[in-house]
Amino acid sequence: MSGLPVLQSDRLTLRQVRVSDAEALFEILSDDALMTWWAFGPHRSVEETRTMLEPVAGDDASWRSWAITRTGEDVALGWVNAHQRRANVSEIGYILARPAWGQGIAREAVGLVLDQLFLAEGQRRVFADTDPDNRFSIGLLEKMGFQLEGHLRAEWETHIGVRDTLLFGLLRDEWLAVRQADRAAAPSA
Repeated sequence: MSGLPVLQSDRLTLRQVRVSDAEALFEILSDDALMTWWAFGPHRSVEETRTMLEPVAGDDASWRSWAITRTGEDVALGWVNAHQRRANVSEIGYILARPAWGQGIAREAVGLVLDQLFLAEGQRRVFADTDPDNRFSIGLLEKMGFQLEGHLRAEWETHIGVRDTLLFGLLRDEWLAVRQADRAAAPSA
């Protein structure tokens, strides 16, 4: 179906988003609170979600979209997207179902994608943008070592009005340092 690599840890498997993920992802995309910071408003039907997934589930999608699943289960808990903006520079985005919050799943899933981008593909920089009021996304980016690089005023026209955005960036060497620190802090098996 796709050349998108499967990314895996002991507890998570990230695989290509599929149109058949529509029902699971609708639960996320129809959540008013979760969708506050997205450019588009909450989905009102599974069909709307299915239609949105059709282009991102294909081989020619401009955004590579990994569904986040628990290893051994095949139910999408969210996704991590990556889009190569120019040579060796990618933008990422992510969303996670509310019941999966507070378990380190977003950090682990984004980490798998960062490993793919930096280590497997040799990219030099990854960036993300987020609404200045999206404290959960800002917290995740900061924990992952991303640095605040800019504040763009009136950048996005969204379903809640015109919004500013914060740009966060991470360089390959910075990610390697975060990985090393995480491994040093991990309990020995």
